[in-house]
Amino acid sequence: MKQRKTPMRKCVVCQENEDKRNLFRVVRSPEGEVFLDLSGKKNGRGAYISKSTACIENARSKKLLNKHLKADVPDDVYDEMSKLVQGEGK
Repeated sequence: MKQRKTPMRKCVVCQENEDKRNLFRVVRSPEGEVFLDLSGKKNGRGAYISKSTACIENARSKKLLNKHLKADVPDDVYDEMSKLVQGEGK
């Protein structure tokens, strides 16, 4: 049986290539709304962040998502990512 390719994406913070499923996707919709896309299929401009607390905090402090998405990213997006990372660590 033919093995499928795993889609690789680059984290905007640490610049590491990883499997798409090991990254969070943050999306700016065509209307300008910014949100966390857990399905990975929503419409709009996307940026990927590794599922690590260090990458999330660096993105927040350096406003890296704001630069990549060209929009203001609300704090609740970062908070939601942090909660999901801490929930997986348990």
